[in-house]
Amino acid sequence: MINIRPISDLRNKFSEIEETVVNSNAPVFLTKNGYGTMVIMSVEQYSALTDGIEHKLDEADEVAKKSDVRYSASKVFGKVRSRINEHEKV
Repeated sequence: MINIRPISDLRNKFSEIEETVVNSNAPVFLTKNGYGTMVIMSVEQYSALTDGIEHKLDEADEVAKKSDVRYSASKVFGKVRSRINEHEKV
């Protein structure tokens, strides 16, 4: 279940929010004036989201060290856009 709370709860009920995030292993979404402003998650949740990306970036750094081939930003983003567009057609 999505847990949405007003940002004032961060100040007034911090320990309750912390307990929710840590024990339920689910993020808490905070709102200000009815609009989403931030998401609070545990370190474990954050790591689960980013560890794979960090690993791939480390692999890319290792490959880059062994190669003189470099691509411009426009070429890289062009390839990414092409792959996204191909995926959307499927």
